[in-house]
Amino acid sequence: MAKLSYAHGASERPLLGETIGANLAATAARQPDHEALVDVRSGRRCTYAELLQWSRRVARGLVAAGVDKGDRVAIWSPNCPEWVALQFGSALIGAILVNVNPAYRTSELEYVLRQSGVKLLVSAVSYRTSDYRAMVEEVRPRVTGLQQVVFIGDPTWNEFEAAGDDIGDGVLAEAEANLAFDEPINIQYTSGTTGFPKGATLSHHNILNNGFFVADLLGYTDADRVCLPVPFYHCFGMVMGNLGCTTHGSTIVIPAPLFDPVATLQAVQEERCTSLYGVPTMFIAELAVEGFERYDLTSLRTGLMAGSLCPVEVMKRVQAEMHMTEVGIAYGMTETSPVSTQTRAGDDLEQRTATVGCVMPHVEVKIVDPDTGLVVPVGTPGEVCTRGYSVMLGYWDEPEMTAEVIDPARWMHTGDLAMMREDGYVNIVGRIKDLVIRGGENIYPREIEEFLYTHPDVADVAVIGVPDEKYGEELVAWIKLRPSAPPIDAAGLREFCQGRIAHHKIPRYVRLVEEFPMTVTGKIRKVEMRQVSTEELELISAARTVTT
Repeated sequence: MAKLSYAHGASERPLLGETIGANLAATAARQPDHEALVDVRSGRRCTYAELLQWSRRVARGLVAAGVDKGDRVAIWSPNCPEWVALQFGSALIGAILVNVNPAYRTSELEYVLRQSGVKLLVSAVSYRTSDYRAMVEEVRPRVTGLQQVVFIGDPTWNEFEAAGDDIGDGVLAEAEANLAFDEPINIQYTSGTTGFPKGATLSHHNILNNGFFVADLLGYTDADRVCLPVPFYHCFGMVMGNLGCTTHGSTIVIPAPLFDPVATLQAVQEERCTSLYGVPTMFIAELAVEGFERYDLTSLRTGLMAGSLCPVEVMKRVQAEMHMTEVGIAYGMTETSPVSTQTRAGDDLEQRTATVGCVMPHVEVKIVDPDTGLVVPVGTPGEVCTRGYSVMLGYWDEPEMTAEVIDPARWMHTGDLAMMREDGYVNIVGRIKDLVIRGGENIYPREIEEFLYTHPDVADVAVIGVPDEKYGEELVAWIKLRPSAPPIDAAGLREFCQGRIAHHKIPRYVRLVEEFPMTVTGKIRKVEMRQVSTEELELISAARTVTT
């Protein structure tokens, strides 16, 4: 009988059975004078003792504002030290932190505040072209449950902190004593292809353990200094980053409020960072910085590449030119806290570049036939499902949507297509919705993208399917060229592909771009790309054609 695509993460390391606040307090007691947080742009630094003290002051401010256990507190801001203090301060009293995407505008902000029932909002005043204060004032009258707004860097933040100074230690101790680690502590809104985003609700147990085991597999100790250009509003920043650091006594380094490749390289150099996080597009941007070779990155040994699929050639350059020989690749989704699979420190180059690792400790993964739900044999494509401590409690106030993705056996259905190898390592081949069916042939865009990265003039590429009256779908390659590279057209690309990949996998259309439409977390918005290409290529009529 064929071996089935199922794996479980047996581990001698037990799960952490404590709250986020209790874990931070334990780290601060163990190493009070060790540096916990560095904000490079402002020059602010604090030790673990100081971070705990600040977080407790923020917790007192929340209590003074009338925030109780289970109340929702939102934060709408780029990365900054206050973000970290609020993350831990809210956890200390059991308030549920609602992460608001800094790219949101008024309609999205209003929806999130209303849908989650936010009681207090902490917001940036402004950043770059975003006037957060003006947008808050616009939506505030329509969000009846919102009782208070605090602006970071504004007198209202100082007043908010100072208001809790009369709250005694006994109040916080009582609040912490009444918390359970399985209770909700965080809501993160995940965008679908249609409709409003859904609020993935995560517990202390979900995110504390995921942050711990991600960092554990990277070998973190208190000697590690982790550069985090990834957003805190997303799991990559606040879980894999912040909680990964605090559970191991490592140092959080914030290079800039939002991703800036130059600021990131400078932070690694100046702070002697040992680890660097990013999605593939961030690493591509860093490698393309003018004068990249002049930055001293020799302190780096590891890091994490996640958020979207990693091109093999990019991974090789990161290891060779950024000295990140132990860099890991992780795969997951917000609904699973987020990581389900990750490479290991001793993995060889092929495992690091051709897979997204194997199952995490204390987690189960299986690959199933999307139509039957049966586990497929090893080496057969199917949908990734995962189960364990990491699966979210559910979508906030959306039981029907929750039931659509979490089955009665508590398996989370990810919507991702993958194959499990004999060694248990997983290769993601795409999204179920990204699968292109051309003339009856199943085509996985990831495979074509990996091949096109070998073209000497291609810096970045994304492949999508567009409607076609004859074949049902055809392929379009959106290509970002390397600096000074000559333009490439469809004919030139076909010539490069001819004889090297199957004819039906060669893109029919090519679109040269300076940038891809992206989410804040660095994921390419392929839905938007399809819409643009369908309109530009005048394929609207083909989109209405029914094919079999």
